[in-house]
Order: sequence, then structure tokens, then C-alpha cells
Amino acid sequence: MYTFDTRIRYSEVDSNARLTIEALIDYFQDCTIFQTQGGPASISYLKENKLAWVLSSWQIDVNRYPKLCEEVRIGTIPYELRGAVGLRNFFMDTADGERLAVANSVWTLVDLDKELPCRITDEIKGAYELGEKLDMEYGSRKVAIPKEGTRTECNPIEVTKQHLDTNKHVNNGQYVRMALDCLDKEDFEISGLRAEYKKQARLGDVLYPVVIKSKKEDNDVYTVSLNNSEGDSVCVVELI
Repeated sequence: MYTFDTRIRYSEVDSNARLTIEALIDYFQDCTIFQTQGGPASISYLKENKLAWVLSSWQIDVNRYPKLCEEVRIGTIPYELRGAVGLRNFFMDTADGERLAVANSVWTLVDLDKELPCRITDEIKGAYELGEKLDMEYGSRKVAIPKEGTRTECNPIEVTKQHLDTNKHVNNGQYVRMALDCLDKEDFEISGLRAEYKKQARLGDVLYPVVIKSKKEDNDVYTVSLNNSEGDSVCVVELI
């Protein structure tokens, strides 16, 4: 397990002075980078060996969004490494131990030259002490696009430099930001998020968002498919 403590910043909150879902994702992503940079399997190691961890899916469940200046602890627990796949939990707690949010994530180690999954190296395995997976209701890693519901096509989005990460493709959190920008409800409080990353988008690519509004157990569900020019899903985001 790796944790770090912080306070919620003004730049991370919405108009109600509560943490945004995008900022929560950034915290989780930063947490795994902090842990990775502290060991031998750092970003420099990956770059030198032409490797990269690519996120395959997110599942995030939110109990409560912390408020401006609230003290929080963010943690991550790698709990399984097998083949080319790494599984990792995340959590955000208050200073008093209230569980604010919990997440599961699936990562694939990719050979950048071959652009194919590759077996996890001994150096990477040795960099992480595996822990027990967190108690949460684990959903499917696949995000299905509803066949029924209200369908809306949104304005195309061109990938610019601000969307990219160190691997030169769109950062996983940026896809979620794009999906949120397509929603027409400003007061929609997200209690659950799932995202499936199917392809990589790079600088200059154009994504064509499609939003399907449906129902699940009387709750509004927004599924956003960010498609490429061929109509294939690059990323699918489900928001509840």
C-alpha cells in the first residue's frame, strides 16, 4: 500500500466547493505515479525499456465528495500482477478515516515498439508489494453501450497537446473530462463511474462523442462513447 495526505485545493472544486470527479481521478493517478517513482520501475525505467503501462478500465464508486480545504488521504494497493496485466485499487479517506471513494483499475504493460502487450518484467514485479484487494462491488471491466435510450451526437473534439501524457497519447483522465463536457446536466452528481479504454488517441486525432441517456434502477445513466473517424469506440465512459 502507498498513501499520501493532502488538502482539497480551490483549483479542484466545483461551484459548490466540492471536489470534482476529474480531480478525484487525478489524485488516484498521481498516487500510482508517486509510488512508481519511488522504486526501480519508474517512468525513466519504462522509457529506457520502451514499455508503458496503459489503463484498460476504471471503476470508481463515490460515497461523498470532500469539500474545499478538507484534509484527505489518498491510497493505492496493487493486488495482482500476472502476464501483462496489473490490478490496482485506490481509495480516498478523510483524516478521520471516513471512506469517501474507492476504485478498481486494470492496467496492461505494452511494448511500445511492437505496440503489443508484454509480460511483466522481474524488475516491475519486485517494485511492488502486493496487498489484499479492497472490499467493493466489482463490476464488469467492459462498458456496454445501451441499445435503448436517448441518443445525442456532440461536437467533434480534436486532440491537442493539453490532452497528452508522457506516453504521447490522450491521458485517461482527459477522456473523462471530454465525456463530462458532453452532458447537458450541470447538477448531475456522479456516484459511480466506469470507463473502458479500447484504443489510443494521439495528437491531431478527432473524436466524435455520442451520448446515450438511459435508466438503471430508476437512476439516470449517461454512457458516452468517444469514437474515432471510422466510428469505432476509443473510450466508453458510463456515469451514474
